[in-house]
Amino acid sequence: MPTALQSPATEKIGVNSPFARNRRTHLARMFVLNDVVYNGRVGKNALSASVTGDDPATIQEVDRLNTSYLVFCADIDAVEEDGAPLPSDLTPEAQKRVRASYARTLWNTMEDELREVYVNCVGFDGVETADDFANYLDRCHVETTMPFHDYYLKLPTFHRLPVKLLLAAVGLPLVFTLLALLLAILGATEMPVIGTSPLVALVLGAVVTGIAAAIAVIYAIKNGEKPLPPGTYDDLPSVLKALYMQRKFSDFVVDTQGASDAVLHAQFGAFLDQHKPRDRNGPTQDPGVIGAP
Repeated sequence: MPTALQSPATEKIGVNSPFARNRRTHLARMFVLNDVVYNGRVGKNALSASVTGDDPATIQEVDRLNTSYLVFCADIDAVEEDGAPLPSDLTPEAQKRVRASYARTLWNTMEDELREVYVNCVGFDGVETADDFANYLDRCHVETTMPFHDYYLKLPTFHRLPVKLLLAAVGLPLVFTLLALLLAILGATEMPVIGTSPLVALVLGAVVTGIAAAIAVIYAIKNGEKPLPPGTYDDLPSVLKALYMQRKFSDFVVDTQGASDAVLHAQFGAFLDQHKPRDRNGPTQDPGVIGAP
């Protein structure tokens, strides 16, 4: 399968990657994984190993794959229709629909190449349609958490934790609980101000502290799971248009050196009419190449 015409060397091949036949693929990679990498022995505390008799010279069990696997990774526009705006968030169901839509797009644009590769894979028998291929990939899907936002012109506002508020939410009932414990140890019969028994206050304070701590941990995890919003021009049509305009405008600057104000104004107007900077769909650069003709 040819690579994209993405460098002067690959341009000489003259045959573009089949993944460049759609306008959703930013980067695609396909490779065979014959086995997993051995990362060395599982570490263990030396004192603990001595006590338990764990001899470091004894070979540990090593993970092995039962067969070779074909791995396919792709960074794509997470949309169900070409040219649709990138979403700020996707539910698991929406993610599944996006992957299925992309798989159908691949099948409709490069079915022959996909068949040549996947015919060697287990379970591919019976895959005859775009929907079949989408279902096949979904059965083999592996969830990942690696984000792909390589086009940020300005970094987004990250989902920062309200640390002081969380510490206060957990710390105040904890201080109350410790105070109740101290009074109970000293033999006090009631809590100041509220008048209840220190033992009762101790139990209630411990329960509230535990609940507050659990809520704080859950909130922190949920906050970390929030996706970063897409960049303003993260979608592939915008990237291709930007590359196209970069080259065309550079040529325009060179060609209009020394022109009078009136000529420059007229030529720039013609430039806008011809290249349509606000139209992402055309004229633009084709996918998989390093420059427009």
